[in-house]
Formats: sequence, C-alpha cells, structure tokens
Amino acid sequence: MLTFILIAVAVILLTIGLVKLVDKFIPPTLKPFLTIALWVLIGFLGYQTYMSIYEPIQFNKLKAKRYKVVIESLIDIRDSQIAHKQVTGRFSNNFESLIQFIDTAKYTITQRRDSTIIDEELTKLYGVDTTKEIVVIDTLGFVPVKDSLFKDSGRYRRMMLVPAGKEGVRFKLQAGLIEQNDIQIPVFEASVKKDVILFDQNPDLLVQENQVISVDGVNGDALKVGSMTEVFTKGNWPKTYGTAE
Repeated sequence: MLTFILIAVAVILLTIGLVKLVDKFIPPTLKPFLTIALWVLIGFLGYQTYMSIYEPIQFNKLKAKRYKVVIESLIDIRDSQIAHKQVTGRFSNNFESLIQFIDTAKYTITQRRDSTIIDEELTKLYGVDTTKEIVVIDTLGFVPVKDSLFKDSGRYRRMMLVPAGKEGVRFKLQAGLIEQNDIQIPVFEASVKKDVILFDQNPDLLVQENQVISVDGVNGDALKVGSMTEVFTKGNWPKTYGTAE
C-alpha cells in the first residue's frame, strides 16, 4: 500500500509538471484538451491515493466491530462447553444437545470438610479405639447451569449463529478426544472463517487479513476458541477484543 501511495504521489507530481510543460511548449489550439486530460488524470490518481488510505481504515473499523460480536458468541460457546464438561465429563459436538444441556442441567454445590472416625481395622488390631482423618463431601444443593451462565438472558439459544457477516451461517462446532500420556482427554473447537464475517469487503484487504501474523491481530483465516489438536480452551484473538481465557 505504501509503495502504491508513493508511486501515485510521484505520478501526480509528474503530471503537474507536464501540465506546466504543456502550457509552455504546446500550441495554443491543443492546450485546452491536453490540460483537461492531464487534470483529469491528476484527479483520478488523487482519488486512488485517497481511497488507498481511507478504505483500509474503514475496513479495520468494520472488522473490529464485527469481530467483537462474533467473539462474544464464541465466549458463550466456550463457557457452555466448559460447564458441559464439568457436569458430564465431556464436550458436546452439536449445538442442539448443548442448548438442551443448558436448559436442563444443574451444578451440584458441595462442601468439603475434615472429620475423624474410628479406624475399625486398627482398633481390632490393637484392642483400643484408634481414629483416622477423612474428608467428607456434603451436597449442599443444586444450581441450574442456565442461571449460573446466562441469568435471565436467552441469548444462548442463538449462540450457534454467527452474529455478523453472512446471515444464517452457523459456527463450526467439533468435539472429541485426544490422547496424552495414554490418557483420553476431551477437547472441542468452535470456529468461523473470516471470509464469512467480512464477506462483503474488499477482496484484496480480506486476503491480507487472512494472512495476518501479529500479536495485536487475529492470526490465521478464522476466529476460533478451543482446539481439536491440543488441550486448549482459549480463543485466538488478542486482549484488545476481550479476554481469550
């Protein structure tokens, strides 16, 4: 982009110089036509230079606005999946079952406390009362997952829909197991391509966005949370868009 701007400015300056040369050396009968043509060229190059600066600025503003709402939905999906794993021991691989889980599931509220009891085996062995320390877990009650995560909001019922970009597109949701140290560990991933979120923008700017590698940008060609290849529940966006934890 900077190269184009420098070239455009150089061409504009060259064209202005040509206008002056035309005014000085070209026969009077041809001057009006050449002068008008050159000024039209100056105007065109000036417009192109302006757009090369203005359009990326507008693109970045729109991108930030759309990414923000998409990330909010990804955070809802992640929170719902973590709750699902806490209660069931695994992640859900489809939104319908995940929503049903939120509607019906409850957290168990427990309390751990230390206690002392008679150790029957040692008491029999030594013939005197012998005690041992144990941890007792008491169930105090149950709290609906829906109330804990979303309170009075029903937005979780729409969390499968990408809230910006192409209308009606759903997030891609995957879940499964990966093996680490001979242990099967649950994983999940929810994602949407940048092409979907920014489908109506300048294709050249979108190509650049898909190739982003930066600490303050969303790297890669998609917004996503979680991973199907490692134990990871964070998002791939920087803190400027909200917490990725």
